[in-house]
Order: sequence, then C-alpha cells, then structure tokens
Amino acid sequence: RKVIVTDVSYLRGRTFDDALIFLDDAQSTQPENAAEILMRIGRNSRLIIAGDPVLQRPLSVEKDGATLLREVLLNEEDAVVVDLGLKDIVRPGAKRGVKVSFELRMRKRELSNTEKQLLDLIRVHAPDADVVTVIEFKQEKESLGIKGEGVPDALIVAKEGHLGRVVGKGGERIKAIEGESNLRVRTVEMNLNFKEWIRALHPVGWIGKHIIDVDFAGPELMVTVRKSAFGAFVGQKGVYVRLIDRVIRRLINVGVRAMESEGE
Repeated sequence: RKVIVTDVSYLRGRTFDDALIFLDDAQSTQPENAAEILMRIGRNSRLIIAGDPVLQRPLSVEKDGATLLREVLLNEEDAVVVDLGLKDIVRPGAKRGVKVSFELRMRKRELSNTEKQLLDLIRVHAPDADVVTVIEFKQEKESLGIKGEGVPDALIVAKEGHLGRVVGKGGERIKAIEGESNLRVRTVEMNLNFKEWIRALHPVGWIGKHIIDVDFAGPELMVTVRKSAFGAFVGQKGVYVRLIDRVIRRLINVGVRAMESEGE
C-alpha cells in the first residue's frame, strides 16, 4: 500500500485503479482541475472531496471548486453529498472562530452614506453600545415591491451582550434613532443563531415560530420552515426570501435558500 500527497496537476494523464483519492481544500481548486479528477477515477476506486465553501472561499470568487463539485455530484448516481453545518462543530474554540470570522467580515464591509449616518446616530443615542455593522436595504425592498409598516429598512448588528444598550430602556434609544433617520430599524445580536437574523429581517413578524432550523448547506444558509407557513415565509413570487438573501449576502457573503419541513 502506498500513500501519495501531491498537487492536483499530478493526476493529469493518469488513471487510478484500486485507489482512494482524497481531494482536500476543494474550494481552492480550479473547476477544470476538479473535472480532471473525476475523469481519472479507475476501477474499484473511490473519491472523497472535502472543502469549505463558506469561510475559506475567496471573497472575489462567485463559485469555487467545492461549490461546483457539490452541484455536479448532488444528484449523481452512487454519489453521496454530506453537508456539515454549525450543529456538527464539536469544539467550542472552532465555533468561536466561525463567529469571529463572520464578525470580521461585517466590520470590514464598506458602508454607504446612509449607513454611515445611521451609525453616527447610534453613537449619539447609544454611545456605550458596541455595534458590529449596520445595513440599509430600503432600495432592495422597494425594487422587490415589498410594502407595509412592519417591513424594516435597516438592520443593526450589535456585539453580543450589547443589544440592550442599542435598544435602550423601553426602546427609547432605538425609537430616537428611527425618528431621526426616518428608517424602520430592527436589531440583532452578533451570534451564530441565524434564526434570529432571519426573524429580524423578515417582513412577517410571527414567522419566527415556524422556522424549524437554519444551518449551512454547502455555500448557503438553508432555512427549514413548516409546510403550513412556507408560503408566508417565501412571499409572493419569493420576494421575502429574495430580500433576505440579498441582505445576508451583503453582510457575510453567504446566500439564503428555503425548504419545507418534511412531515410538519
């Protein structure tokens, strides 16, 4: 038995029989190299692919090697795709690292003039609050034809433990911020409970109790919703989930999809 550790270019022109081929860091693999690997699988051989299309994917790349390979193999006969999400993380340090990575992404994002003005208002009315970022999406909301008094225009992401400082006693601070900004604002705490993120952004206030799970599936967040409330969640022509997808992409460069819960 022999173990070979090599670059993917080594596979070109070779066929591997009676072998186990393990491709690691697939998100860094060029799509053409990924296709080459599939072509080189010989008799009685197996291919295992591991990759992180969320945290390790280059931000400038729309579709990385791991994402493309997942799409190709998802419905292939004799292929098994296993999505590992937040619930599969067993080490507390690893989960903390994921949270810090997302927080860094949000703190680094460039703010629009409206977002800068909103952040300045927060500093005036809630000077003791640590705010990770703010995002304004009034234009996206209007382009999708979403209307209503309960539909937010902006979201404030506060550092964990600082949400109360942003809102203020009896909501006095957030009301002052909304009054001066002329924006409908919602708030969320910076943590990995993405169900709260979705609930804060969704135009339907009661939808949170019908969201069963939110976790990563490949390069996207998959929201599992009860069948009875699925229509209310996605909205007419999918406008609600499209809005949430656009906002989350701008925040952490991750898309959002929704699916009905089986048997509920």
